[in-house]
Amino acid sequence: MARDWTEAEVDAIVADYFDMLRAELRGDSFNKSEHRRGVAPKLDDRTDGSIERKHQNTSAVLIGLGLPYISGYKPLGNYQTLLAHEVERFIDTHPEFLQVVQADVERATDVPALADILGALVEAPSDSDFVPGVMLDAPATYGTRTRRTNYLQREMSNASLGLAGERFVLGFERERLSRIGDGGLVDRIEHVSQTQGDGAGFDIRSFDDAGADLFIEVKTTRYGKQTPFYISANELAFSKEKWSSYGLYRVFEFRAEPKLFVMPGAVDKRCALFPTVYRAHAQQAT
Repeated sequence: MARDWTEAEVDAIVADYFDMLRAELRGDSFNKSEHRRGVAPKLDDRTDGSIERKHQNTSAVLIGLGLPYISGYKPLGNYQTLLAHEVERFIDTHPEFLQVVQADVERATDVPALADILGALVEAPSDSDFVPGVMLDAPATYGTRTRRTNYLQREMSNASLGLAGERFVLGFERERLSRIGDGGLVDRIEHVSQTQGDGAGFDIRSFDDAGADLFIEVKTTRYGKQTPFYISANELAFSKEKWSSYGLYRVFEFRAEPKLFVMPGAVDKRCALFPTVYRAHAQQAT
């Protein structure tokens, strides 16, 4: 029978996790195996696998709070309430952590140069993964305090990051079409969000391998593959209307070695969507 983790154990695992997360946000290197070996003596004979799962649970808690997680620890649900409380307690008693997060989400961004940009493409999350959808506007709170700042939402407002992600996808599409030998199509790719503005419902007009229109919406994050993203009602409606020629390009880990996956078709068929804002009209009480 599985043993519950004690408060002292959870305290140690959370502190270790935040040491690694701060290093990742600052761009410092760290070794996950060394961290596991370092925290193990503070635990009650826990296996490497159980430590790994607890770190993954911590990632899931942070997503629920609107905060980034360690890219190498894929979020895993079904965690102890004690863990959620300890994560909040750590954040409340270490305000410098949120300063590191804020600096990271607001930082200006350039487009990384990759030797093989097509190598950035990976498979989209499977049904067993966290489905990347819209994060709730008010993040969950597990203690007595409400976390008023959703840093994942704030990151989506970083215009420099958004533009850099779109330019990265432009480079990806130009290289993809060049390799199939259609230079004429390369010249016709349009950065619609810049030439027409943000109201078109998509960011880039490209072409599929047969030369038909491909409408691309780009969503970019510095963080991991399972980080939720935001999509507007207009963008969602466009994906439904043009589902057969539409693709959402999710760019993630947008640092030195960014990656991306593609989700074709209507967004509501591929993602779990949650409302973040309601439009209200006053009406007479009945």
